Amino acid sequence: MPQRAATIVGGGIGGLAAAIALHRRGWRVEVLERAPEFTEIGAGISLWPNALHALEVLGLADAVRALGTVEATGGVRDRQGRWLSRTDNAELARRFGHPLVVLHRADLLRALTEALPGDSLRSDSEVSAVRDGGRCPVVDHRGGESRPDLVVGADGLRGAVRRTLWPDAAGPRYAGYTAWRMVTEALAEPPAEGAAIWGRGARFGYTALPGGRMYCFATASLPARAASGSSEYAELLRRFEPWPDPVPALLAAVPADTVLRHDLYDLPPLPSFVRGRVALLGDAAHAMTPNLGQGACQALEDAVTLAHCLDGTPDVAAALRSYDLLRRPRTQSIARRSARLGAVGQLSWPPAVLLRDTAARLMPTRATLRSMTPVLGWTAPGDR
Repeated sequence: MPQRAATIVGGGIGGLAAAIALHRRGWRVEVLERAPEFTEIGAGISLWPNALHALEVLGLADAVRALGTVEATGGVRDRQGRWLSRTDNAELARRFGHPLVVLHRADLLRALTEALPGDSLRSDSEVSAVRDGGRCPVVDHRGGESRPDLVVGADGLRGAVRRTLWPDAAGPRYAGYTAWRMVTEALAEPPAEGAAIWGRGARFGYTALPGGRMYCFATASLPARAASGSSEYAELLRRFEPWPDPVPALLAAVPADTVLRHDLYDLPPLPSFVRGRVALLGDAAHAMTPNLGQGACQALEDAVTLAHCLDGTPDVAAALRSYDLLRRPRTQSIARRSARLGAVGQLSWPPAVLLRDTAARLMPTRATLRSMTPVLGWTAPGDR
């Protein structure tokens, strides 16, 4: 089979992973990224066992694990600091083959870019449209146009590929709450366990990064595009400094000018992730809220599955239909589950909060782990 070409639109985690998977199967790939460089300004990222399995297929699991940290235990606490549920990471690894690994997004992105030929990475290449060129799609971008055998739209929930080829698809919908993300400076005595603390209409979470740093996140139920009266750091202090330990100490260790804030959105389900020789991947296909920590994990699964479906067949369109059948039901189910968990976590009516916290406290650990199996127990299609 002659060498085939793929244009990946979007140089984030999913797009780079798809490029790696295809490159290692002999495809000629180019990754078009609109930003001036391939980098990530985000904070931390949790890679659950299913994501590590996808990275294992890509040959990168060990390298990525070395960049992160594995906490012994974590769980959910209530507003008074009492444990509602706990998860043993060793048990996660025993059940699903890998632990939960937390690292900085920039470190993960660097590991992915280093796994690709330098000449395949094309920054400052914003895509304006994708067109049907007859025998192959045409990608219009800042550097001209590309006519590959395959286009992968990995440019996010408002990306050009989705916008031009799925013009009638429903747009992003606001989840009802905003999120802050931040990384602390190195702490002399970082918390031994990570946790998500559930309050009333608000949450605060923290987990370890290498070097004594902690990745923290917070949420609050607010209207979309609600502006803070002062800096985002000051807003965080106002809302969360009275919360139980270790929240005040963590906030004190956050550089004030590094706090990121984003309203949270997901996408209504699409009837298909493919159009001819074009496939959507990651947030462009199934943007979800971060409540399960599965956004990047599902993008990595997408990448591995896409390459598997294309392996050994000259019929790109048929391969993409197989990809759609494998990925759309799973990702849309996980997106719904994440939205439900977010709604529970953001409850604010006191009787509902009491019922939620009581139910979480009474649920056995084994039942919690068993409920995670449909998400974390993913097997790459070539391993079945």
